[in-house]
Amino acid sequence: MSNSHLTIGFVRRGYSASGGAEAYLKRLARGLVQMGHQTLLFSTTDWPKSDWPEGEVRHLRARSPTGFAEELEQLRAQVPMDVLMSLERVCSCDVYRAGDGVHRAWLARRARLEAPWQRVVRRFSRKHEDLLRLEKGLLDDRRAERVIANSQMVKNEIIDLFNYRPDRIEVIRNGLPLAEFQFDPGIREKTRIDLRLGEDELALLFVGSGWERKGLRFAIEAVDSMKHRKPRLFVAGRGTSSDFHSSDTQFLGEVMDVRSLYAAADLFILPTVYDPFSNASLEALASGLPVITTRANGFSEVMEDKIHGSIIDRPDDVKGLRDAIELWSDPTRRSAARSAILSRAGQFDIRKNVEQTIAVLIQAAAEAAARSGKMRKT
Repeated sequence: MSNSHLTIGFVRRGYSASGGAEAYLKRLARGLVQMGHQTLLFSTTDWPKSDWPEGEVRHLRARSPTGFAEELEQLRAQVPMDVLMSLERVCSCDVYRAGDGVHRAWLARRARLEAPWQRVVRRFSRKHEDLLRLEKGLLDDRRAERVIANSQMVKNEIIDLFNYRPDRIEVIRNGLPLAEFQFDPGIREKTRIDLRLGEDELALLFVGSGWERKGLRFAIEAVDSMKHRKPRLFVAGRGTSSDFHSSDTQFLGEVMDVRSLYAAADLFILPTVYDPFSNASLEALASGLPVITTRANGFSEVMEDKIHGSIIDRPDDVKGLRDAIELWSDPTRRSAARSAILSRAGQFDIRKNVEQTIAVLIQAAAEAAARSGKMRKT
């Protein structure tokens, strides 16, 4: 095993063409390949081989969390690699990137907003049972040798709920190719025309799938509750739009390239119930937009309230969300904040993320090689 030329296996079950985790993983792999490393991906057949140009894709047949994890465990010993980094809850791995956060913590947060009958139904869900069991194996039973968290919030949850060793958890925040999100006034004008937005009309943008978890209904309620100068809310992502009824909300579906939407928008809103570190929030910040989100979003750790946007304590605080929208509806305030917003976004270049991640992977690969040597000797 050479530190300068690692073969790195990545794990991601399922696929969404517009997913934040998928975008992050492809950016990371691209950076690693440019540094001379080799990558391969373990995923379901949902992930097209054409959408992983950085190396080989190994398709697994199983689709359930447990089936996928067990199939991966059998395959792992057959595929030569120096280190395995999983973005999924699996049976075991060298590095577990808890990019989806802690499932146990997410269920607890959601339960606070649910009716009692919903909590009962959730308790008997096979999927949740499987994810909790796999998560316990990785964290409580230490089958993940190292953990990467993308926020201090997630690190604290792992320590508090599983008593995992703090020195084995590295906080590495998401990163972006920042140049790709530079503002272009021509794109803004064209996209606003396409969206039939008036020159002075306020446009809010919500980006993400899993609308229940990301608090879309609270964003819609906040917009609908505004009495004067109601903004238009644009929603990009997968979900069932028929579950929502609002004349001020336009559902755009799954958008492959959201950069033009960031250019057209005035504000970004994500009143999430639970988000380890919203990649869409970082993209919005890099596009110069104030971000309105909640403390349940690990991204809020890198924001300053009233400087880079607004941080609301609870996702269901509709009045707080409405007040934040009204605060940032002032174009003078947005213009004055733009420099600070872009300066903060500039701290999260993807190259920094890649450098920090490869340092953990090199260390994990050395530890894996040492364990393998010991096993051979015994």
